[in-house]
Amino acid sequence: VSTQSTWGSKEFDHRQLMAEQKPLAGTWGEGPFGYETKLVHSGVSPDPISGAILTPIVQATTYVQPSVEEYLSKGFSYSRTANPTVSTLERKIADLEGGAGAACFGTGMAATITVISAFCSQGDHCIVTNCSYGGTNRCCRVLFAKFGVDFSFVDFRDPAIVEAAIKPNTKLIFSETPANPVLTLTDIAAISKIARSKGILHVCDTTFATPVIERGIELGADLVIQSTTKYYDGHNMTVGGAVISATKELDEKIHFWQNVHGNIMSPWVAFLTLQASKTMALRVRHQSETAMKIAQMLEAHPKVDKVVYPGLASFPQKELADRQHLNGLHGGMLWFEVKGGTESGRKVMNNIQRPWSLCENLGATESIITCPAVMTHANMLKEDRLKVGITDGFIRVSCGIEDADDLIRALKKVLDEL
Repeated sequence: VSTQSTWGSKEFDHRQLMAEQKPLAGTWGEGPFGYETKLVHSGVSPDPISGAILTPIVQATTYVQPSVEEYLSKGFSYSRTANPTVSTLERKIADLEGGAGAACFGTGMAATITVISAFCSQGDHCIVTNCSYGGTNRCCRVLFAKFGVDFSFVDFRDPAIVEAAIKPNTKLIFSETPANPVLTLTDIAAISKIARSKGILHVCDTTFATPVIERGIELGADLVIQSTTKYYDGHNMTVGGAVISATKELDEKIHFWQNVHGNIMSPWVAFLTLQASKTMALRVRHQSETAMKIAQMLEAHPKVDKVVYPGLASFPQKELADRQHLNGLHGGMLWFEVKGGTESGRKVMNNIQRPWSLCENLGATESIITCPAVMTHANMLKEDRLKVGITDGFIRVSCGIEDADDLIRALKKVLDEL
């Protein structure tokens, strides 16, 4: 087979080219390197054939093996099990989150379902936060409950309540911090210590925080879930999820059950997420600053009844927020309610003008207002939703990267008109 290739009118031999390559430019100096350098470069190397600075999209189903005896010698056989582009993103996410390994999924819910199915069987018990993403609540109540897994939904703000809920058959503790959408916090280190003392795994969904603000593995969690749809993507382009494991054994188990489910991330989504995640720290810093400005404006506005943001002095768990969140950042998410109840809240959401967008999703460059009672948490039982404070007039805010003054002006206008 010829190794000659033609590029324009010039011929060259790929084998000769690779033999002549010398490790001059492009080598790394001594570390350690800063976190924002990791965001750009972790897990990624220039393509060894072309030198392309971006990881190629390997859009292939299967991979040719050199022989039966050397099966999997290159690490890949079938893309449901592993794909080079996706594997690169998994290495990056594992490094960014401080884990031993990571698995990337088609959606955040696919990641959640895989964790529960990997560690809970019929007759087992799982403790879940009483306020989480609506899909998490639904999959516990509707999917796993019918297979004989028992769930207790409790208030994770107090570790003693979580500890009291432990049963002899408890296999998993599932936290979410900050919780979607009410922003209650879980003391990850305290819950992890309790779980470890009882031989129970602790999985923590830290999507709202991102690893820029909070790294659950470093705080003692066994597993961390990320909906990469949110801040890892940050541009409303993709849906995806990831599970980061503290040990290789846990990572292997997650990958095994992912292979069983077949709920993989596509190479194209992995490629987009690899690029978008490079700017996560830049975006999260700006979003956090904007969220603080908006929260302060809302707190001072006479038409606002309540505003919750972990950066505010009025935040009920401020001590934990300052202790657990890194770099003095508290994220781009907040929520508020206006005087006049549901009718007034709906009026705000129905009349908010651009640059705000009324839709689902969060963590993106575009600023978004969401009505959880109708959109993200409609699948919760109404009594459970109201019990944790998600009223029909509850307004969830995801701050983007627009000019904060423009966002504040649009909010003030709709509030002033109430």
